[in-house]
Amino acid sequence: MLKRHGEQTVIFSKPVGIVAASSVVGPKEGEGPLGGRFDLVENGLMFETRSWEAAESKFAKTAVNLCSCKAEIPVGDFEYIIAGDLLNQSTGSIFGLRDTNRPYLGIFGACSAMGEGLSIGGMLIDGGFAQKVMIVASSHFCSAEKQFRFPLEFGSQRPPTSSWTVTGAAAAALTAGGKGPALMGCTTGKIVDMGVKDAHNMGAAMAGAAADTIAAHFRDLGRNPSYYDAIITGDLGHVGQELLLQMLSREGFEIASRHRDCGIEIFDKDTQGTLNGGSGCACSGVVFAAYFYEEMKRGKYNKILFVPTGALMSPTSVQQGESIPGIAHAVIIENWS
Repeated sequence: MLKRHGEQTVIFSKPVGIVAASSVVGPKEGEGPLGGRFDLVENGLMFETRSWEAAESKFAKTAVNLCSCKAEIPVGDFEYIIAGDLLNQSTGSIFGLRDTNRPYLGIFGACSAMGEGLSIGGMLIDGGFAQKVMIVASSHFCSAEKQFRFPLEFGSQRPPTSSWTVTGAAAAALTAGGKGPALMGCTTGKIVDMGVKDAHNMGAAMAGAAADTIAAHFRDLGRNPSYYDAIITGDLGHVGQELLLQMLSREGFEIASRHRDCGIEIFDKDTQGTLNGGSGCACSGVVFAAYFYEEMKRGKYNKILFVPTGALMSPTSVQQGESIPGIAHAVIIENWS
């Protein structure tokens, strides 16, 4: 049976169950609007480790262990662990998960890691290559600032367009079959370069990729926005959301009434000083795990299009004056019984 629809979209032959999801965050995230929904709020940025980077690894490890417990599936029973983060060569994931002794796939989609991981995990299960797959995404404010922008000790002033990298990690356990929220398919994004060179303006850098993937999804399947209860982007923030709505409107797709953005949801910009909103691999992951996944289980949402977004930059590319390409991967999640 042909599973590919259009240029970028795959529809699975059977639903891939999301049997559990976990969220572990830092103190600032715990003080935000969703603070009471996370599985664990760590009081310190160091997470009782020796460095911010080691803390990020511990966030990833903790999220996996929590998700494993919630799914009632031992970590050792997962055929694959798929993980992504922002640290050089995915060291956050590698050192956090090196003791799991499971087949490991490290991915780099920047802040779109959760969407990319869910897409790959869903295809592995739908293709008959696995029965159980764990997806992990992590990030840390301090390590990201040090790597991509300025060390915290420098005390630089953050411009209004800047985003606050979420400290934390999220994990999701996928299985063949099951009831409740399930992956029904995915639309793999293309690299879209808007020419943005400002490392403090992630929303503008990623908005084009989000619009491109969402529009492709609708075209591939012949759907319109009304099919979904919510269309959820990763971390465009306030700046990126406005650009996204304008771009899609020009394409003939009006999504304002059902659009939500994880970067906007996770912080209160007026009281927390987060300016454009949240970002980082953990941003869409923890908001999905703590809020949207749980609300789907309660029946508030039955069909969502989850579109984590990423800025594909590195310290080297920024220092050499390159632009910041964006990427966005969409996954269809529907309640299944």
